[in-house]
Amino acid sequence: MSVESSSGSGDHGGHNIKGVLTHGGRYVQYNVYGNLFEISRKYVPLRPVGRGAYGIVCAAVNSETREEVAIKKIGNAFDNRIDAKRTLREIKLLRHMDHLIM
Repeated sequence: MSVESSSGSGDHGGHNIKGVLTHGGRYVQYNVYGNLFEISRKYVPLRPVGRGAYGIVCAAVNSETREEVAIKKIGNAFDNRIDAKRTLREIKLLRHMDHLIM
């Protein structure tokens, strides 16, 4: 079963971001610029925000609170020691700044 971002601004290259339900419908898998995001169903993706050497960031809305959030997908975050340390450092900094880490 597939789902579609219900937000009017859920645009990705001129098309709404479409997803596939996974894990019994609790999660939805989205393909954004060739990167698979598997996120809780309560988050509705709006648009890609940016991409770089270490990952891609999408804006999304928490459908329960209507809060806009950013979700970052870091590919192969723990494949080598340097990238693992860099990822852990970013998580620690975001927690210190009172960001939600999932």
